[in-house]
Amino acid sequence: MIRIWKEKNAAWGAHRGMNATRLTALSFGGVILLGTLLLLLPGMSRSGESAGLLTGLFTATSATCVTGLALADTLSQWSLAGQAVILCMIQLGGLGFMTVYTLLLTFFRREILLSQRMVLASSLGLRGTGGVVRLVRHALLGTAILEGMGAVILSCFFVPKFGLPRGVWYAVFHSISAFCNAGFDLMGPQGGSLALFADQPVVLAVHGALVILGGLGFFVWEDIYRQRRWKKFSLYTQMVLGMTAFLILAGWVYFLLAEWSNPATLGPMAAGDKVVNALFQSVTLRTAGFASIPQGGLRESSQVMCLLFMFIGGSSGSTAGGVKTVTILVLAAALWSGLRGRQTVALRGRTIPARQVFNAFTLTLTVLVTMFVCTMAISLWEGGSFLSILYEVTSAVGTVGLSTGLTGSLSAGSCLVIVVLMYMGRVGILSFSLAFMIPKGGGDKVRYPTCDVMIG
Repeated sequence: MIRIWKEKNAAWGAHRGMNATRLTALSFGGVILLGTLLLLLPGMSRSGESAGLLTGLFTATSATCVTGLALADTLSQWSLAGQAVILCMIQLGGLGFMTVYTLLLTFFRREILLSQRMVLASSLGLRGTGGVVRLVRHALLGTAILEGMGAVILSCFFVPKFGLPRGVWYAVFHSISAFCNAGFDLMGPQGGSLALFADQPVVLAVHGALVILGGLGFFVWEDIYRQRRWKKFSLYTQMVLGMTAFLILAGWVYFLLAEWSNPATLGPMAAGDKVVNALFQSVTLRTAGFASIPQGGLRESSQVMCLLFMFIGGSSGSTAGGVKTVTILVLAAALWSGLRGRQTVALRGRTIPARQVFNAFTLTLTVLVTMFVCTMAISLWEGGSFLSILYEVTSAVGTVGLSTGLTGSLSAGSCLVIVVLMYMGRVGILSFSLAFMIPKGGGDKVRYPTCDVMIG
């Protein structure tokens, strides 16, 4: 009887439009609301006074949406309790609330209903519910192992520098923040994110490895674990791995050449450190948000390249943001097919469905228009460099967290725009529109006569 009652309630929720995508979006909103209320408590701030609604909301959104932008330095503003709340939001935001909820249901040996499996599949970017619970369990186990290993290695460098309790806490915080692609750090306002460790290749390598692994996506993890050979991987996994490797390599070469002699970034470093930091810059742009070199010191051409990388982001069903690697690859394949006069889009002997190509175009154009409108609005309110504002907006919508230093000087209205962009960037603009803007039963109810128009 209890099971029937639960299924009836799930059906009632679906009837009310509470589909899986909408529940995923609302779960992030719920975590943000709870986090904001907690961060407003006086004990969460080092000063013993409430941080204020704007700072609390901005920080909670940035942490839950694993972005990393902040109005106040994490170490200076927040007490140990406040840092712990931020870390919990980062972990929840990175894995997804429903993923953690599934862990609790499994722990207490509760049955996972079909409606809950649908929400899980939606939050992980999966098209079906088959094997979703197994995937979640493997993802949680893999996350715990990787974050634990990262914390142990980082402790070897942080404990000698900061002492035992502080060094261990820093290692745990940074390991979780890196894996979840959050970009929050505890190095203080003078630390410049990871600038203190620009000459420590192992520290940068650990952060970079966690960022990459977190940005691949749990479906890719599962495919690699089960197949273990490139030829047996799904086309999607091959696309993700290939595109990820290409972007990291291309960014590495570009930043090494563009910033080699820049006195504000790589210029003063030794040759070996230049190579390592250029590679880390290429990796961290994929929605991680850590920085070993000052972002405000980058050449304008490098900042434009950063915009491109932040816009692309990581992979679907991962802790990363952006429009996603496969989306860009599908667009590139569609462009190539169009230039060759083909009517279908194909990759590696497989045809990409027209609907998915249309979704890729829709998502990309929606993000671009949103970025342009928000940049123009903030530019009108704040003035200043258009490129710097665009950098901030792209960092927010891509849930990256890198900043040229503009965030702390924004007005309340501009901060609220950034908050909305971070939320939409994490939930996914296409998912956001599907959740709230498309009415139930939507579709082409009327078909009009075909009309040829001139293109170009």
